[in-house]
Amino acid sequence: MPRPRRPLLTRDRIVETALALIDADGLGALSTRRLAAALGVQGPSLYNHFATKDEILDAVADTVTGAVDTGGFASRDWVTALRDWAWSYRRALTAHPNIVPYLAQGPGRRPAALAMADAVYGGLVRAGWPPARATHIGAALRYFVAGSALGSFARGFVEDPELYAAHYPHLRQAHRLAEHQQSVDEGAFALGLDALLHGLAAEYARTVDDTVESNRPNG
Repeated sequence: MPRPRRPLLTRDRIVETALALIDADGLGALSTRRLAAALGVQGPSLYNHFATKDEILDAVADTVTGAVDTGGFASRDWVTALRDWAWSYRRALTAHPNIVPYLAQGPGRRPAALAMADAVYGGLVRAGWPPARATHIGAALRYFVAGSALGSFARGFVEDPELYAAHYPHLRQAHRLAEHQQSVDEGAFALGLDALLHGLAAEYARTVDDTVESNRPNG
């Protein structure tokens, strides 16, 4: 009787399985031994595709980043492009929050992460932002998005009305936040993003637009 064929091991399958393990149990739970077991192979088989565990993590992180849409920086005004990018970035991270601490270390040599940084920075510089300010803006938005994906404000309150009623009178409805988690968290993100973009638009008008106007030849 022929031996049953093992499933074909590919880089994509390794990355997909590693991401599922991280989603389920966190970064600390991922090991090459556990990953190999989940794939139904021996550990050394993984090294035909990835030299180290860090290479696997890099590929997982880049898969998540690769889902982020940066197309607006090539076709839309910088405010709209930033808004669309921030929401797309948040969706990618909130779908896989356990990988966020790894992503927060920076792009390293990951192609999708570097392409995203290049698109954001390039779009802002083309819009007239000075290079240093474009760097600051990209960093500020990344801090904001990553922070929003690391946890839920709404889930941070216990569902115990007596706790709040007895000691924290201004939080009498806090026990209801968890049941409205999505609307609370997305509403907070939308409000914060609007505030950031409005502040940046005001600075753009003060600095970039004024610079363009002052450099315009008198006619």
